[in-house]
Amino acid sequence: MLTYILKRLLLMVPTLLGVLLITFVVIQFVPGGPVEQYLAEARAGAGPGAEGAGSAYRGSQGVDPKRIQQIKALYGFDKPADERFIQMLGQFARFDLGKSFFQNKDVAQLIWEKLPVSISLGLWTFFISYLIAVPLGVAKAVRAGSRFDLVTTLLVLLGYAIPGFVLGVALLVVFGGQLQWFPLRGLTSSNWDELSWGGRVVDYLWHIALPVTAMVLGSFAVTTMLTKNAFLEEIRKQYVVTARAKGLDERQVLWKHVFRNALIPIITGFPAAFIGAFFTGSLLIETLFSLDGLGLLSYESVIRRDYPVVLGTLYFFTLIGLVTKLISDLSYVWVDPRVKFD
Repeated sequence: MLTYILKRLLLMVPTLLGVLLITFVVIQFVPGGPVEQYLAEARAGAGPGAEGAGSAYRGSQGVDPKRIQQIKALYGFDKPADERFIQMLGQFARFDLGKSFFQNKDVAQLIWEKLPVSISLGLWTFFISYLIAVPLGVAKAVRAGSRFDLVTTLLVLLGYAIPGFVLGVALLVVFGGQLQWFPLRGLTSSNWDELSWGGRVVDYLWHIALPVTAMVLGSFAVTTMLTKNAFLEEIRKQYVVTARAKGLDERQVLWKHVFRNALIPIITGFPAAFIGAFFTGSLLIETLFSLDGLGLLSYESVIRRDYPVVLGTLYFFTLIGLVTKLISDLSYVWVDPRVKFD
């Protein structure tokens, strides 16, 4: 086991390097970088470059070449690409994610500030999805082939087929715009500080209802069908027939014998699903509902070409994903001792 863990940890290094290298190379060919945006604002006579350019601005003649070199040096683009990449790797090795070009904050600080919103969405999505999916999957397995199984399968697949952001738009238009039952944006109201403790809880749940609904409906279909198929596979095994032959109650057979074995593939997927709920699928939802989380931060950093934030968050997410995948694989052994990696 120790050898396997060591090999997996060592394999994380080239994986991280590959992800960062590919992204860094792509960034070099993307037009409209931070220097170009700065110069465009200077030429337009607005933005952070307007006053800084000062006499360097010459109307239709553009920006003084010396000023351009200063701007490139400000963003670190005065160095060759390979030197910048090696410097970035050195920072990441020290867990220094760099500093944002436009927000004047460290990337780690930005992630820490936005993390509560994404955690809030992720926790609700994860727990509600599993609380619905596992009992529904068990019920479908027990009633396999019945009308209940057919109808719920159609509903589950329909919810899975509708993209979360499309459902979010529909929820916003109907319940936020026409009926005005729920707020259109934000995680809390503007008078949050004036509310009582109970009022804050109600206000928070009121704001988060629509985005969580949009994320949940498309996320529990896989878990539901996995639970159903796992139970069906276990129900057909010999030990279940033996337990029934001994006169055990069907409820005891189902929950005492079948349930424990059928949940092995579901439990082992907990770590990846738990962490993934925070960082996947929330970008469009956060943007749509104006929730200031990691998804919105990533979107805005890509639009503004804030490369330290793009690469820093990518490094952070990739590292967490690799560690989570290792924990998921190890959980197979912890849940089922019969599994041997050698």
